[in-house]
Amino acid sequence: MTQYIALLRGVNVGGITVKSAELRSLFEELGFEEVRTVLASGNVVFENSTRTARSTVKRRIEDALRDRFEYDAWIILVTRSELQRAIDGFPFDADDPARQPWVIFASESAVVDELMRFAVDADPEVDPLARGDGVVYWNPVKGTTVDTPFAKLLAKPKFKPLTTNRNLRTLLKILG
Repeated sequence: MTQYIALLRGVNVGGITVKSAELRSLFEELGFEEVRTVLASGNVVFENSTRTARSTVKRRIEDALRDRFEYDAWIILVTRSELQRAIDGFPFDADDPARQPWVIFASESAVVDELMRFAVDADPEVDPLARGDGVVYWNPVKGTTVDTPFAKLLAKPKFKPLTTNRNLRTLLKILG
């Protein structure tokens, strides 16, 4: 049995509303077990008892989300241990009250590579960035998460189907 966490992109923002109960129901209809949603930002923890490939599980979920909720659905699918590694690897002071501890998940390693190329010339005070295993860590000053150069790069349409970000505190609640 594999425990997965589906991190949905763009849920309950920009006019896309997905209620937690409906999301849980959809995952159960897909045959997943022990389904629970965490917060209202598109986080679903579930177990998959089949030996279905991860790429197939991801595609099934995205197709079902598109069909049910009528939006361009993209998810990042990680295992519990991968999520734990992402949390454990956070290299900045997660308790600094002046900063936001973000983890950017990418569906492809080439995307992490591209995002990290930006880090070479980034101002570490404005856009502190570090590479992790399949993720990029970002620790901007509170209130600047849509204004920094990295935020503007991350907002480009080409990254929409390939990335999603979560605050470190949210990730800890998901594992809770």
